[in-house]
Amino acid sequence: MPRAKRSIEGTTTIDGFSLIWHLHREQQWSSADECKGIAIHVRVAVGARRELYLEYPAMMPRKVGFIRVEPPQPAILAKKVEAHIREAMAHGWDPESRGKPYFYQVEELPS
Repeated sequence: MPRAKRSIEGTTTIDGFSLIWHLHREQQWSSADECKGIAIHVRVAVGARRELYLEYPAMMPRKVGFIRVEPPQPAILAKKVEAHIREAMAHGWDPESRGKPYFYQVEELPS
């Protein structure tokens, strides 16, 4: 049975930009039988600007006999999300720019 999506969101100000973030996707299995990790959507609070998606690594389920045991949902800490937003900015995301959303692959979980 699928788990319900959590309602997690927050606001932060980084380098003069007022940003709003929320949980965009819980961990899920894709049609190609691979697992996608959670994703967080970040946008500028005022105006239409370039959006950011922080994509986290998947936590693989373990097998007990023939049963797949899902890993627990990771906690999402606002300080970690803020640090990952700063990291994405250092790697090229410019909140003032316009265009397609910027997808940034984070190497660690937000907990």
